[in-house]
Amino acid sequence: MKPTSCERMGRDNDQKKDKKKRKRSHENEKSVEKVVANEEKKVPTQQKKQQQGQQGNEKVPTQQQKQNQKQGNCNQSKKKKSQEVYPFGNYRNYYGYRISNDTDEDPRLKVLKKVWFEGKDCLDIGCNSGIMTIHIAKKFGCRSILGVDIDSSRIEDAHWHLRKFVRMQNSAKSSEKEPSSKSAHGAHGSMEQSTSLSNGETKEDSPETKDLSQIVSFQKENFVLTRNLDENRYDTILCLSVTKWIHLNWGDDGLITLFSKIWRLLQPGGIFIMEPQPWKSYENNRRVSETTAMNYRKIVLRPDRFQEILLDKIGFRTVEDLTSSLSGASKGFDRQILAFQK
Repeated sequence: MKPTSCERMGRDNDQKKDKKKRKRSHENEKSVEKVVANEEKKVPTQQKKQQQGQQGNEKVPTQQQKQNQKQGNCNQSKKKKSQEVYPFGNYRNYYGYRISNDTDEDPRLKVLKKVWFEGKDCLDIGCNSGIMTIHIAKKFGCRSILGVDIDSSRIEDAHWHLRKFVRMQNSAKSSEKEPSSKSAHGAHGSMEQSTSLSNGETKEDSPETKDLSQIVSFQKENFVLTRNLDENRYDTILCLSVTKWIHLNWGDDGLITLFSKIWRLLQPGGIFIMEPQPWKSYENNRRVSETTAMNYRKIVLRPDRFQEILLDKIGFRTVEDLTSSLSGASKGFDRQILAFQK
């Protein structure tokens, strides 16, 4: 049965509608694909713009900012240096603290006797940067003097100071050798030669004109623990402002070891010169390390007993207090100085 004209028209209309739907659907798909493609293209472009924006926002530091940063680093470095701890008393520029502004010589040199050093073999325990050791050799004419310190950096400083003093000594010798207009005339010549020596000393009174590098030596040693010095013997041994640090780091046993070893290393009749720190100084430095804090609580042999220990227990025969003649020391360094004879 053939479809009627109305049915054919209805079917044609349906086909046209389906065709339009498919066309719209296809167009929509293309449109979606196009949008997706455009978005994919936009993403890297946006990222690039964002990166460029970030780079644009990164401000180039100004000269002032650079200076501030440099100053900040410098301040941090200074702060770090100020926080440096010296658990063995191995301070830098120690002698700068000891000497007051109105004197150019360590006041302890004034109370030491030439007879203890002239032509003698000497030992300086805890020599730090070696300035005191060198001055003793120069002023009193030691045959030899060895400075020992626990800190290798301070020993390096000591060698530097020794080279400096040797250059000064050689320069002074060269100046003395230059002929004077009057030196060729007998008595006048001998008089000028006598008065040309430094510090107003005469040739007879001055130390031997020997190179300081042949007299003074330095080496790194922990005096309490080392056995490198056991075979040596000395006429004079100095231990200036060192006992506290040995005491805080090695306790009463370390102190007795120090005194006993000094006794063994001294020649018969030898001199031991000691400058002990007072107990108040122990209190001020007890927290420089865990070891010092622990030993501080256990110490029984306080500094006021050192003289008794050295005379009655160790065996020194006599003691002389040199403190009354001491003057010119900076505040806090006007300490007792004792000379014990074996």
